[in-house]
Amino acid sequence: MDRREVLKLLSVSSVPFFLPTQLLPAFREIHAGLPAGPALKAFNAHQDATVTAMADLILPATETPGAKAVRVDEFIDLIVAVWFLDEERARFLAGLADVDQRTQNLFERNFVDASSEQQSEILRSLGDDMAAEANTLAGGPRGYRGSLPQPEDNFYFMLRQLVLVGYFTSEAGFTQQLHEEIIPGRFDGCVPAASSTPAKSA
Repeated sequence: MDRREVLKLLSVSSVPFFLPTQLLPAFREIHAGLPAGPALKAFNAHQDATVTAMADLILPATETPGAKAVRVDEFIDLIVAVWFLDEERARFLAGLADVDQRTQNLFERNFVDASSEQQSEILRSLGDDMAAEANTLAGGPRGYRGSLPQPEDNFYFMLRQLVLVGYFTSEAGFTQQLHEEIIPGRFDGCVPAASSTPAKSA
């Protein structure tokens, strides 16, 4: 499976539970291969801080680690650096810049410097825009009815997909949240039931 197929699957899967089995080792390998210390490839320090803050709002720490704790930002940085085409990478980075511009317009500060309430308001605004785009597509020509925004068209949609996949394929997400059951086991309807000893009549 090549990188284009992987990105297409990310664009249409709302949660990682339905990722094909062959993708799981690849994403798990990315986590396992992250260096001991930060070694950014696509993001600068400010962009990384923005992705980290957004990811931790999407999946905050509760009784289990949040996105920041499992290094989702570094996972996303590697995907953007290695798997994205140049124009896709530029578009993603422009999306991050737009997050700062939105925050500056409303609160006169960058996203990472805003309060948690202000950051949440920005994410709601991004989510509203994403929903409006999906509704526009749904109301378009028949061939597009029901379509979802594509990764190259909507920054926030792709960011959320990457956060979810990055989190749930991490060690903590995989073992603590999904209990190592991302894809249900095979159902064999014709397998005979295990034999059992009939109960004696009263």
